Amino acid sequence: MKPYAESCDINKEPILEVLRKLFADRRHVLEIASGTGQHAVHFAGALPHLTWQTSELPQNHAGIRMWLDEASLPNVLSPVHIDANDTNWPVSGFDAIFNANTVHILSWPEVEKLFAGIGRVLEDGGLLCLYGPFNYGGEFTSESNARFDLWLKARDPLSGVRNFEDLDALARKQGMTLLEDFEMPINNRTLVWQRSRT
Repeated sequence: MKPYAESCDINKEPILEVLRKLFADRRHVLEIASGTGQHAVHFAGALPHLTWQTSELPQNHAGIRMWLDEASLPNVLSPVHIDANDTNWPVSGFDAIFNANTVHILSWPEVEKLFAGIGRVLEDGGLLCLYGPFNYGGEFTSESNARFDLWLKARDPLSGVRNFEDLDALARKQGMTLLEDFEMPINNRTLVWQRSRT
């Protein structure tokens, strides 16, 4: 059965509205942790000028391929295996990277490795777009995010809603500067960094 995530249906249009502007001059996008594949087919279908590379852990590839096969889009590529803990990702040369709802699931050391991997495959001038809930100054932006954090930590004590300042420090280590911080529905944000041109 084709996998389905209700959250993807809820957030896909607000995210697409942001990506239409950000990715207007982009060509080659890597989606880290494509999940079910719903975002990939929705965004790539609406932005046909992009080549959209999906990625996930191997156990999720079959579900993503179901969405890709049904959509039959020429600009979406089959998923590659990307694990934040790996030092060698099997792809490179992207002018944009998109990720949704992942950094709060990973442990902090894995988040650090994720940003190091992004630094290896994102081209100079490339954009990193990170969607999800974030804290500012160590404070939750809503009661629902505070409850979500408790739920995450009950599942895995090493997970949790991340502080924007900590993520920004990791991005700066990879030569990226914050470009935009978009307010999104349901107490989420889209953070956008751009890698310096050399």
